[in-house]
Order: sequence, then structure tokens, then C-alpha cells
Amino acid sequence: MNRVAHLILLLVAALALTAHRPSFAADVVLRGAGATFPYPIYAKWAAEYKRATGVDIRYEAVGSGAGIDLVGHGMVDFGASDVPLAEEELQRAGAMQFPAVIGGVVPVMNVGGIKSGELRLSGQVLAEIYLGKITKWNDPAISALNPGLHLPSTFITVVHRSDASGTTFLWSEFLSRSSAEWRAKVGADKVLAWPTGVTGAGNEGVASSVQRTKSSIGYVEYAYAREHNLTTASVRNRDGAFVQPGEASFEAAARAAQWRRSADLYQLLIDQAGAASWPIAGGTFILLRTAADQPARSLEVLKFFDWALHDGQRFAIDLDYVPLPAPALDLIDSVWADQVRSASGGAVWTRRASSHRPEHR
Repeated sequence: MNRVAHLILLLVAALALTAHRPSFAADVVLRGAGATFPYPIYAKWAAEYKRATGVDIRYEAVGSGAGIDLVGHGMVDFGASDVPLAEEELQRAGAMQFPAVIGGVVPVMNVGGIKSGELRLSGQVLAEIYLGKITKWNDPAISALNPGLHLPSTFITVVHRSDASGTTFLWSEFLSRSSAEWRAKVGADKVLAWPTGVTGAGNEGVASSVQRTKSSIGYVEYAYAREHNLTTASVRNRDGAFVQPGEASFEAAARAAQWRRSADLYQLLIDQAGAASWPIAGGTFILLRTAADQPARSLEVLKFFDWALHDGQRFAIDLDYVPLPAPALDLIDSVWADQVRSASGGAVWTRRASSHRPEHR
């Protein structure tokens, strides 16, 4: 039995035990599942929120694809995906979505003698590495971007995700925008037919594989790179500047995006304009069923994320994520009020009356 099937069985049993509770006491347990990209911040938010309220949030990092399936089947109180769903996908799942935090996908390497930020890479070169066309670190295409940097002649081991992954979608979307060959042969999706490489499950699996494999390259969410002390590269962005990953470059990408009112809050942050923008940034999205058959549970989920998007933002910064800009917060609040409804048709969420601009520092 695979991990997702096992998780479904556990969730069915757990929900059966909690469904007949007469009221929401301090020991209520809410369950979520999905993307591994935001797991570090969701885990931190859950711990701090339980300390403040007594409400227990349990989140399983099983990948975006599994998170979408689980919320669509009503197996969890909320799902999480690093890929924003199109409006028709949301309708099929009976769900709405909203961004929760912004981070960055970064290339990570295990190459002796090279420190973080020293190696420069472009989307085109990364695509050729992942296509299996560039096979050694001292390939002329890499050397041309790195004059004066000693590059070994060792063969490159490519590491990629084995599971349905929003991190993979963001990575492959950037490669598709950078390389016509990648776009034609592989494309962008949560699951790909990889031309070459070895696999790792989740961000954790890729990070661990790169950490133990000499001469390797992989891609992970930035918090995992930091946690595993992995070497990161500078990447050339849309404006032609080589930028390093981190809070400043992720925030630059978020601020460059146009946050517009829409029913699905669909927003990609790949290849945003600006010399300071990290080119592989992305929001991670929460999925919540719009038909609240248990409105008390849905309201508790919204209370948690309302706290997370405002009081919890300082923890996001500590873990190298970027808080959402104020325009996005205002949109989220209105979508909650408009779309999450009880069986009687009443709104589960009442809009905030106060300003949504969080204190980031």
C-alpha cells in the first residue's frame, strides 16, 4: 500500500472518530494534506496556533497532487498545492483556493570547491542539464557563464521528484519558458516523463539525495536548501541579472506580480520582471471546499489561516518565506466571504473590517 492510500485510510478513521463531537472544544483536530514546499511554515504555524488557541492542526506533506485529490474527496479539512488550479479544476473539486505564503524553488548542488552563490546558471543551461545534453560540470555552456571559476570535469547526476509535485511544476514551467526544446519535449506539469536522472520523494527526498550524492544537482524549496546546508546557484532572471535566492529576491518577484481580483485567485510568479526578482518564485495555495457541510470545521480552518496570514507572518520570514502583499490579503478575505457557504447558503466567513497590511518586521 502506498503512502497516499495509507493516509486516506487513516484520515477516514480519524474523521469518523471526530465527526460526532457535540461541539468544538479546545482539543479540536483539523487535518490538511498536500504540498511539501510549504511544510516547514505550516508546521510552525500549527505549533504556534495550538499554543495560542488549543486547536490542533495536523498537516501531512504528501505532495500537491495528493493534496488536490484528498480535498476533492472530502478526506481532509483543507488541501495544499504549489500549483494554482484553473477555475474549471476548482469546480470539479468543489473547492476554492487562496495563496498562503511565497517562496522560491532553487537549484542545489553537491560540487566540491563551489560555494553558495558562486556558480551562475541560466534557464537554458538548466534545461540542457535536465535534458541530459550537458553531462559534465565543465561543459563549455556552464564555463561561459562562469569565467574564472574552476569547474570540475565530473559527470553530473540529475535529481528530480518522483511524486506529483507543485515544486516540479514551478521548476518545469521556468525551464519551459527558458528553452523551446524543453517546452516541446517535456513541458510543465506536476508529473513529468524525465529524460534523465534519479528520483527523490518530496522536497526532503531530493534534498537528501543531493546531500549524499557527489557531483549532483537538484531543485528544492529554499527552506529545504537551508535546512540541509546545500549549495545554491545564482540564476539569470528575465532582466538578464544573476540573482541569488532569498527573502529579498522572492519579495521582489511577489511585488512585481499583478494581484488582480478573480474568482480563482490564480497567480504564477515565474519569471517576473525586475533586476532583483528571483525567476523561480511561487505562491503556495490552500484548497478549501466551498460547500461547507460542516461549517464549524470550515470556520475553524479559516480562523487558523486568518491568524497565519496576519499574526503568523513573522514566522514565515524566519523560515525564508515571504508574506503575501497587502493587495493579495484583501482579495483573499473577500473570496472567503463570497465562496465558502453552509448548506443553507449562508456565508461561513464575515469580512474583516480592519486593514490587512501585516507588520513584516
